[in-house]
Amino acid sequence: MKKPPKHTPLQQQKSGFIFTKHTAKQESIFDRLFGVFQELITHTSGDFDEAINWLHQLDQEYEITTEDYTIDDFIQELKDRGYIREEFQQDGNQGDGQGDGKLAITEKLERALRKRALEQIFGNIKRSGQGNHKTKFIGSGDEQSGDFRNYQFGDAMDQISMTESIKNAQINNGIGDFRLTENDLVVEESMHKSQMSTVLMIDISHSMILYGEDRITPAKKVAMALSELITTRYPKDTLDILVFGNDAWPIKIKDLPYLRVGPYHTNTVAGLELAMDILRRKRNTNKQIFMITDGKPSCLKLPDGRYYKNSNGLDEHIVNKCYMMAAQARKLHIPITTFMIASDPYLQQFVDQFTLANQGKSFYTGLQGLGEMIFTDYDTNRKQKLR
Repeated sequence: MKKPPKHTPLQQQKSGFIFTKHTAKQESIFDRLFGVFQELITHTSGDFDEAINWLHQLDQEYEITTEDYTIDDFIQELKDRGYIREEFQQDGNQGDGQGDGKLAITEKLERALRKRALEQIFGNIKRSGQGNHKTKFIGSGDEQSGDFRNYQFGDAMDQISMTESIKNAQINNGIGDFRLTENDLVVEESMHKSQMSTVLMIDISHSMILYGEDRITPAKKVAMALSELITTRYPKDTLDILVFGNDAWPIKIKDLPYLRVGPYHTNTVAGLELAMDILRRKRNTNKQIFMITDGKPSCLKLPDGRYYKNSNGLDEHIVNKCYMMAAQARKLHIPITTFMIASDPYLQQFVDQFTLANQGKSFYTGLQGLGEMIFTDYDTNRKQKLR
């Protein structure tokens, strides 16, 4: 077990991470601990030992457990339910996997974290059965529109509305001499379904944890919630996630709980280049980029592999490259929505110029409400693009 961190979750109120006493009559001790544990494992980027250390401290403060059910019992139940597993390090001499087992989270817990993030951030959203984007174009699609027309030669049999057709036959021929003819048949119009491809860019430069404010945890919660929303409600959509610091690289959805900030500058250009490269390979026409960042672009990678860095103010060479990337995305019909977690006037000026070059959108936001804002924009964008 690791030593407890210098600052407990109780002291990290700036990040919105505050615990209060909660006594739900129908909630088991496991369920109460599991809810807190999921928050902790997200904040610790998947570090099980550190999360349990914090959980012990919170248990001492709020007396969540009892003599009959301890933290050790909770850990055992996590194992039994398949949320954690033991990982054995290979012995360098024997290679037989023997040694001290370290507890780690499983794919089942990763899915639970995404579902929890969805419920926390998008809890007011009703899940639909189909979950696809509708267009205004009526034709040979795969979702019924509620409009009817006469049958035409070549219409598929599964498009025929038997209820309406039988009704027509009764009206036209009577019940006594019931006949169903071609003239009685009607077809229900269907709506084309379309797809949206989204790339979510997350800034992991060092400033995302500066000044006592944890900005990376809300960002990855948004990413987990958005990925769960898209895979459950809009399964035909695609979501790619990338992170950018000195460089940019894609990450998998399952890697989100483990995401950490690094000692990086902010290479926004690298992130945009990778995002557009990803979207170029998507076949559907509806594409967009969401960018979550809290700082100014301060880094470029030069052709020889070296980095050009300047954290003092807005470097003209770097910001001009950003404007060029924004304009290039516009030519490719890829709107960029920037969520700037900062309020500095000179940064707003940069974001305004960047947004103008792309004809996209920008929001200046704190951490509270970030998830709702991103969902609202996601929903608005697809309606505008697909109608």
